[in-house]
Amino acid sequence: MKTLFQIRPLETTDSIGELTSLLHRAYARLGQMGLNYTAVDQTPEVTSSRIRGGHCFVVTAAHKLVGTIVVQPTYRQSACEYFMRLGVAAAHQFAVDPDYQGSGIGRMLLQRAEQWATAAGFAELAIDTAEPAKHLSWALYPPRLPSSWPCPVARQGVSKCCSQQVPRGKCVTV
Repeated sequence: MKTLFQIRPLETTDSIGELTSLLHRAYARLGQMGLNYTAVDQTPEVTSSRIRGGHCFVVTAAHKLVGTIVVQPTYRQSACEYFMRLGVAAAHQFAVDPDYQGSGIGRMLLQRAEQWATAAGFAELAIDTAEPAKHLSWALYPPRLPSSWPCPVARQGVSKCCSQQVPRGKCVTV
């Protein structure tokens, strides 16, 4: 029997604690790699705070949260200048439960974020990740992994931004 996934906006009845636990599970591997992602150990209050100002989408399987992404308008402040460019929306808190990784949920979430960005009038969707976490970029963009990135950001591990042109749905070098 094939698992049915439903993608929808986060609802007020959804548990922020459950969402935070999903983020912890999904980001655990990155924490084990020594990368300093907020979602590795953030509190439910931080999860809520990071959702504010954006649009959170979740994927459920049998009423269990198994994926999430937050997409928001152009950042007012960011260590990555690219995120502050007009016409660039940003995605963060992008996670898929490890038990469901490889099932297409990540692509489904990214596609929904792109749809939101397009409908809101943005030309691009930007995401950042730590350079050592190449498996994340390769999972989403195997044929078009950027050879250069627009803005290194100081973190534990070097963070890079990946800009995605919304209408075409492909990662591009900027």
